[in-house]
Amino acid sequence: MEVKRRTVRSLVTKLGSVSEQTRAEALAELRLLSKHDAEIRPMISEAGSIPYLAEILYSSSHAFQENAAATLLNLSITSRDSLMSTRGLLDAISHVLRHHSTSTSSAAVQSSAATLHSLLVVDSYRPIIGAKRDIIHSLIEIIKTRNSPLRSVKDALKALFGIALYPLNRYQVIALGGVQPLFSLVVNGGRAGIVEDASAVIAQIAGCEESVDEFKKCCGIGVLVDLLDLGTGSGHRVKENAVSALLNLVNFGGERAAEEVKEMAMQVADGIADVAQNGSAKGKTKAVALLKILVDDGNMVRDSYFSSLLDQSESL
Repeated sequence: MEVKRRTVRSLVTKLGSVSEQTRAEALAELRLLSKHDAEIRPMISEAGSIPYLAEILYSSSHAFQENAAATLLNLSITSRDSLMSTRGLLDAISHVLRHHSTSTSSAAVQSSAATLHSLLVVDSYRPIIGAKRDIIHSLIEIIKTRNSPLRSVKDALKALFGIALYPLNRYQVIALGGVQPLFSLVVNGGRAGIVEDASAVIAQIAGCEESVDEFKKCCGIGVLVDLLDLGTGSGHRVKENAVSALLNLVNFGGERAAEEVKEMAMQVADGIADVAQNGSAKGKTKAVALLKILVDDGNMVRDSYFSSLLDQSESL
């Protein structure tokens, strides 16, 4: 252990060297150590590496950017408190994301977005990161830029999902123009996993009243209903996200939105029932809740099949 500590201290010291080659070699070594040795990650953080790594994110060198961003991502697995307590770290990550289509390498963008997703696992960090409007704006720009690499889009979506888990952040995603590009990804997203990730974010931001008007501009309710049509072949995760979004619109969108959802959801009652029967535990619970709303509102006849599903609700 002591040998590891001495090695780490030496490498971190070299990050402040006037020699670019020395800094580059130390940075590359720290990246490898933090990737392959979980035990050494806290040592790297405790040795004072994070301020150096944050500063290096501003480098014009893609190699420097990538190694620093990847090391921060590795450290975020075990040293989240150390990252969040480092002054200027979020600003450095924002800088990387903001220049995603110009001076930042795609690998650094991906690692930085993934670092945010890792940090957002902690509930108390969600309002702090969500207060950084420039970060949210940059993530939205990444998903709406046509030539963004697939990995960048997926990592940006996961970061946006983590941000939207905090209810008060949802309005920020909407206000900064996130709804239209999210639905565009759902409608046009033929790339692996994109529809699943985009619909997961949509389901979260549907949980605030400000979502209704923006969803209408994108025919959002209709898109969500189409995802539940058994003829579209949507995967179970996508269907569960659609159910969650529709349920959130009913619960948070006001009376007019609720009525529109109920009317349109009737067209895909079989799709909702499929989630109630075959989805995950959480998906089943939400699908049963949506079916119950349709039945109690008088929009759907409670036949034996739907009755059996609804009767399961107490055991879910």
